[in-house]
Amino acid sequence: MDGGGQYNPRTVEEVFRDFKGRRAGMIKALTTEVEEFYQQCDPEKENLCLYGFPSEIWEVNLPAEEVPPELPEPALGINFARDGMQDKDWLSLVAVHSDAWLLSVAFYFGARFGFDKADRKRLFTMINELPTIFEVVNGTAKKSQKANHSSTKSKSNSKGREQDSQGRYSKQQPPPPPAIKDDDEEGLDDEDDDEHGETLCGACGENYASDEFWICCDLCEKWFHGKCVKITPARAEHIKQYKCPSCSSNKRARP
Repeated sequence: MDGGGQYNPRTVEEVFRDFKGRRAGMIKALTTEVEEFYQQCDPEKENLCLYGFPSEIWEVNLPAEEVPPELPEPALGINFARDGMQDKDWLSLVAVHSDAWLLSVAFYFGARFGFDKADRKRLFTMINELPTIFEVVNGTAKKSQKANHSSTKSKSNSKGREQDSQGRYSKQQPPPPPAIKDDDEEGLDDEDDDEHGETLCGACGENYASDEFWICCDLCEKWFHGKCVKITPARAEHIKQYKCPSCSSNKRARP
């Protein structure tokens, strides 16, 4: 493991950067790389933990041997519950424990290097601006995910496609707020604009940006950065029904 003796972020910004890196790695394990994560969590093995590292990679491994460990340890034995629960419930459980571990590591560094009340508050505020891993895994990060339902239906209709500011067809993009509203839209307020702006990637949990390529899963209706799920705009044009890695893995036959 990358113990505290090897890597010690000492400022609020460094601890937050460490938090984001570990979080990104764990989100990969539970979303875009979930098939590999599932296979590594073999219930026949010993107690295993899910680790996230500042370099945005993840690892399933045994806990640290030293007592006490250099860093707080993740939840132990996540592999034992794998076959006793529905996939979605198991991933949600691991996500919750992962969120708790990330906070414990961040505030461990804060305590170790003497963060005062103001620093701790600033660190928590920065962390709290990001959706939790649980929210990313379950698609509840923002209420705007629900608002995408109607746009998801229309994205497969080529007659209704519109081009965005980059000239790309927007059938794989979260629709931007309309610049001009018709008379029958006068009842809509700024909340619609906010919802579009709050769309989050189901893989990395980051916000939607108009200059990035996105694609929506036709099953769970979550939006993803194309780069996060390894889908290019050219490839997307030939996909009739896109299924994200999580939905694809959930379709496998279970014993």
